[in-house]
Amino acid sequence: MARSDTAAAEHVRELLAEQGRETYAEQAGIRLKDTPQPLYQLLVLAHLLSARIRAETAVAAAAALFDAGMRNPRAMREASWQQRVDALGKGGYRRYDERTATQLGEEAELLLEKYGGDLRRMRKAADGDVEALRSALREMPGVGPAGADIFLREVQGVWPEVAPYLDARALKGARRAHLPSDADTLADLVPRKELPHLAAALVRASLARSARSG
Repeated sequence: MARSDTAAAEHVRELLAEQGRETYAEQAGIRLKDTPQPLYQLLVLAHLLSARIRAETAVAAAAALFDAGMRNPRAMREASWQQRVDALGKGGYRRYDERTATQLGEEAELLLEKYGGDLRRMRKAADGDVEALRSALREMPGVGPAGADIFLREVQGVWPEVAPYLDARALKGARRAHLPSDADTLADLVPRKELPHLAAALVRASLARSARSG
C-alpha cells in the first residue's frame, strides 16, 4: 500500500472511531442477512430515513414499528392505519406520521403483489444491474431516490453485486472528512464487509458538519 493510501486508511479508521461502526440497520436492531424479513425491515428503515427528519428519530420509529409486530410486509399490511400511526408516534416520528402510515401500508401491498413479499425477487429481477435495482426500489411508495440510496448503502454487505455503493451523500461526507471522493478508491481502504459501516460513518460525518455549518 502506498504511503498516501496508508494515511487515508488510517484516516478512515479515525473516522469510524469518531462516528461509530454501527450501520443504521444495526442501530435499529436489524440483524441484516439475505432473508426476507430483515431485508424488508431495512426497506422500512430506508423509507423512514429518507424523510427530512433526524436519523435518530427514524431509527427509533423503525424499532417501534418492529416492536409493535410489523416486522414483515404481511403484518404491516394487516395492521390498521392507526396502529402504524401510533407506532411511528411512539418513536417520535410525528411530523410525517399520517402520510407515512399510509405509504407503509401501500408499500407492503405492492411488495406482496409484485414480489411475494420477498425483496430477493427484486434483486433477482435486476440481475446484477444496480441501476435497475435502484429503479425498482424507487417504485415503492414513499421510498424515492434518497430511500433507494440508503437501502443500497446498507444492503451492499449482503448483496455483493451492489458494492461499492457510496452515493452522493456518502461522497460529500468523504470530501468533508478530507478523504478521497471516488467510490472505488474509498472502497479499497476497508475490507469489503466493512463498506456499509464506512458508508454510514461518511453519512454521519456529512450530516454532523452540515448541522454545525447551519
